[in-house]
Amino acid sequence: MPDRRTHRGPHPEDAKLFAPPVWPTLRKAVADLSWLLSAGYAEKSALKLVGDRYNLTQRQRMAVRRCACSDFALTRRRSHEVSRADVARQILLLDGYNVLTTIEAGLAGGVIIAGRDGCYRDLASMHGTFRKVAETIPGIELVGWALAGLGVRRCVWYLDRPVSNSGRLKAAILQVASENQWDWQVELVNNPDAVLATSDAIAATADSVILDQCARWFNLARWVTVSLLPDAWVVGLSEQWA
Repeated sequence: MPDRRTHRGPHPEDAKLFAPPVWPTLRKAVADLSWLLSAGYAEKSALKLVGDRYNLTQRQRMAVRRCACSDFALTRRRSHEVSRADVARQILLLDGYNVLTTIEAGLAGGVIIAGRDGCYRDLASMHGTFRKVAETIPGIELVGWALAGLGVRRCVWYLDRPVSNSGRLKAAILQVASENQWDWQVELVNNPDAVLATSDAIAATADSVILDQCARWFNLARWVTVSLLPDAWVVGLSEQWA
């Protein structure tokens, strides 16, 4: 069935699946999954074990998986994270879809989940195709205003070439950059994860694969949400949010 969404908003069941009375259970699930990952359990089997124990839906399991991480991963991510002061006058490499879909979801009233590592993530799934929604251009602009406020010298967006409509999104990003005189570059590559994970530059992402390998990273989606989207629907799913 064609994707006809015009917003990156909440799933119809999210108000129930992520309501405040459910938070303690979801936080326990994140803690349990993180413990199992720290003990060396495979993610797939560990998630099934935790999901079955707490009778979680598939969407809740997705949220728990995206919020959990092993103790080793947590320590590594924290040690390689840079602060807002560190990105001033620097070149920032953006994991384009990862950052943009989270900001789009925040603008549209979708649920944003805060993980154990402090990253903000959305629950959107593109399935190989990016569809421009009402929040796309405003989301790009929010990212730009945030970067300008941080004093970032130059920004390079990386988009997945295999994802349909990446070319159109590239054109939209460059148009917004031109209108605001932002020094941006957009690269279409087959695997942005590999590029960002091996670069010495600062990566802006919440992708766990990149976070566990990159030299330096900045929590951009969280920064944009906290500073420019104060009314966003953020649900903290780790014990630190309890």
